[in-house]
Parts: sequence; structure tokens; C-alpha cells
Amino acid sequence: MEEKKGFFKRLVEGLAKTRDNIVSGIDAIFSGFSSIDDDFYDEIEEILVMGDIGINATTSIIDDLKQKVKEQNIKEPSECKQLLIDSIRSQMNVGETAYEFENRKSVVLVIGVNGVGKTTSVGKLAGKLKDQGKKVVLAAADTFRAAAGEQLKEWAQRADVEIISGQEGSDPASVVYDAIAAAKARNADVLLCDTAGRLHNKKNLMSELGKINRIIEREYPEAFRETLVVLDGTTGQNALAQAREFKEVADITGIILTKLDGTAKGGIAVAIHAELGIPVKYIGVGESIDDLQKFDADTFVNALFSQTEK
Repeated sequence: MEEKKGFFKRLVEGLAKTRDNIVSGIDAIFSGFSSIDDDFYDEIEEILVMGDIGINATTSIIDDLKQKVKEQNIKEPSECKQLLIDSIRSQMNVGETAYEFENRKSVVLVIGVNGVGKTTSVGKLAGKLKDQGKKVVLAAADTFRAAAGEQLKEWAQRADVEIISGQEGSDPASVVYDAIAAAKARNADVLLCDTAGRLHNKKNLMSELGKINRIIEREYPEAFRETLVVLDGTTGQNALAQAREFKEVADITGIILTKLDGTAKGGIAVAIHAELGIPVKYIGVGESIDDLQKFDADTFVNALFSQTEK
């Protein structure tokens, strides 16, 4: 639990700018209004939308808040704060089944554009799974960026897991093919594939992912499938747009949201789930291997509103 406690502290620090962006404004509304009226709700709504929480999530949060206020016959704005926090939290619950792949023989594809921290996230995830006692094989199937393979090798060494890679520019699907053979031979629990994600050329990306998927289906049909998209939290609404585009080309099962420290746009974690129906499964708040953690709605919202961990 020590690791989790340390992460909570880092998350509280990492969400400082988002907190300034959202929470201080909300607090001002709670103290500035004497009654609960349309203006009160409009002000909260504006702060949530401006805080990158997104239109869909904001509408649901406000509707939920109005209903609770009515049901509980609340008259004082200050009494709404906890209700609002609970409404935000309920928007983000991912549930236990989100991590099913950890308990099955699985293939996890990780995609994302360059610069979002994709390869680093794959490396950190490999380390986490290894620490849980899983046997992990890494596939360096992002063969277009020379540095990606090198970077992943370093992470593989650090995490002490096996890595399968091809020549630079080689066919990513053939790397995945070799990696499946290795995963089967070693009786690996998780095959983790780092794949390229070039959104500016969606046709190529689609055919490449299609090819990889066909090989997995043919060679490893019994494997549980997980496809995670890595997004950079600092890009806010842009991250949401990217998630939307990736959703068009792949069957996305979850999001890894990186670089949440140092951004005021952390509200995007709420938006992605509400707008796309894809859960954020991991969040990253820094460089070290422990800085990638499973996403937990309670922890996130407690850290955002700097409430102590229950």
C-alpha cells in the first residue's frame, strides 16, 4: 500500500493546476451564491466545461446534481459541494472487470501517436505486470521509429522481461507473429505489443492494425484481447479528438492518460469516459516506473479536490 500512498501524494501534486482550474472556481461559486438557482447551476456548468470535463459529462453531472438537490431538499449552495464531487466520481467508475486481461492469457496492443509517452507507458506497464508476478513478453512492433525499439529495449532490461523486435522498417505484423510464437513457447501470461500510431495517415494505420489483428486471431485465438490508446493529458480536448479517431480504426478497450502532472487539463479524464464510453484504465503523473497506476475514480476525485484518501 506504500506505493499507492506515494502515488496519491504525487497525484494530488500533479493535479494542482487542474485543481486551480476547476476546484477554486467551484468553491467561489459555493461561497458566492446565497441560493440555488439557474444562475448557480450555469456557473458550475461553465467551470466544468472550461475545465475540459466536456459537454456530455458536464450535462450528466449537472442533471445528477439537480436531482439530488431536489430529492434531498437542499437549500444552501454550500451543502452541494459533496454532492457535486460524488456526481463527478460516478461519471468515471471503471469497475473491476476493466483489468480482466491481467487474469487471462492475453495480448495487449498499445497504440498512440508519437510524443504522447506510448513506448514509456508500454515499458512501465511491463514492469507493473512483472511485479505482479506475471510472465511478460514485449513485442517492439513500432518499427517505423528507430528510437522506439531502442527505448523499449531499455525498458525491457529495466523490467527484466523478454523483448522480440524486428529490423527497423520491417513489417510490424511479422514482429507480432514472432512475439506470439515466443509468448506461447515461454508460456507467457501477457504479450504486450508496442505499435505505431500515425493518425495523419489513417488508411495505413487501419490496414496495419487489421493485419496485426488477423495474425493474432489466426495464431493466438485463445488469447484475451485488450487494445489501449495512450493519450497525452496536457493536450486536453485534442486528446479527446485523438481518442475519437483511434476509435474509428480500432476496437479500443481502454485509455492510458499520461503527463497529468503539469497540466490544467486533467478534467479530460472525465470527458473521455463520458464522451466515448471508453474507460481511462491507467494514468501517469511522472517519469518513474511507479508513476503509471491503475485509474481509480475515488482516488482521482479525492486527489482533485484534495480530500484525504478514505
